[in-house]
Formats: sequence, structure tokens, C-alpha cells
Amino acid sequence: MSARILIVEDEPAIRELLGVNLRHAGHLPTGVESAEAAQAHLDVMIPDLIILDWMLPGQSGIDYAKRLRADPRTREIPILMLTARAQEGDKLQGFDVGADDYVTKPFSPRELLARVRALLRRAAPETAEDPVEVAGIRLEPATLRVFAGDTPVSLSPTEFRLLHFFMKHPDRVLSRSRLLDNVWGDHVYIEERTVDVHIRRLRLALQPTGHDRLIETVRGGGYRFLPA
Repeated sequence: MSARILIVEDEPAIRELLGVNLRHAGHLPTGVESAEAAQAHLDVMIPDLIILDWMLPGQSGIDYAKRLRADPRTREIPILMLTARAQEGDKLQGFDVGADDYVTKPFSPRELLARVRALLRRAAPETAEDPVEVAGIRLEPATLRVFAGDTPVSLSPTEFRLLHFFMKHPDRVLSRSRLLDNVWGDHVYIEERTVDVHIRRLRLALQPTGHDRLIETVRGGGYRFLPA
């Protein structure tokens, strides 16, 4: 799968390393050194994926990720956060602002390419699937749209997949590990607490219409999506 990938990284050597490896994998990378340069690129062309460094001159990667998720044109682009920050709290902060995956420096190019492939697969619309409707929520896999009643709901790609999995398995207790395997993929190694971050964001998105109550926390078990 060839993809247009925007690399936002201020260190030229790392930017070049990423570009070389992505081109060898058949992708079409473009490298920029700042959030401002990235935005200028996005004003012209929307990429299939963004690799975003945390520490950037001017606007930080964290702040820029928030900006991307707030913009209807860019909120669905998968974001792979790249940073030297390796503490769990830093990773959770990255996920909390909308990153879909997280790679720490120094990194293995092979691992990074595997993460890129996984994100691109997960972001591809499942056009063969029919819409799903449960408890007043309608999810359309082909168009990546969600409605709570008649109200459109704005979700990131990860939140969309999470809600889709919930709606296809109503009234079942789903452990964090099962959600990680089925929503993120069993080849992606991230902490189970990441699930809690995305559940919180999904609930916030559903809160204005009262549908957040459909996602129940099961103590010691995980989460359950109530069908009514």
C-alpha cells in the first residue's frame, strides 16, 4: 500500500532517515521542519498519514496534534507521534491529544515501518461493511461517519474503530487486552491504559446527546456497550 506521508521533524538527519526508509517501502514521503511548514503543506494536499515529532521549534507537536484534530479537514488523518519522551505519562498525553500511535527515539526503522503499515490498514475505510445501528447510534464504515440520533459525532480514526467494535459486540464485557488486539492490532505494543484514554474521549464525544451512558465500566473486567 503506497501512501502520501508527511514527516514533521526538525532534525534533518532523522527526517532524511525516515524519508529514505519510507521511499524504500514504496511510500511518497514529504519532510518539513515545523508545524508552520506542515500546515502550509496541508493547505495544498492532505496526506494519508502524519509522522509528528513532539519537540518542534515554535508550535510543539502536542499542540499541533490538537490543532489537527480540531480541523474537519485533518481530524481523520492518522498521526504517529515520534519523540524521545519515553515515560508512560508522556505517552498517555500523546494519545490524549489525538495521536494514534507512538514511537520513541532512538527507534528501529523496521518497527516504525510496521507501525506505519498498521495505521494505514486501520485507517482504510471498510467499504464492504454495512452501516451498524445500535441504541440510537448509527455508524457508517464506508463513509467514516457517526450519528447519535440526527446529530453528527466527530471521532478520530481510533475512536471510530473502538465504537465500531463495541457496536458489533453489544452487551459483552470486553477486556482492555481484547480491545487492544482488535482495535489497535495484536502486533502493536502499547499500554492497556491507552484504552482508558480513548474510552474517555469517546464518551466525551457522545456526551452531548447522552449516549456516553451506553459505555459501561465493568470493574475488574473492562468495558461493555449497552444495547439499550
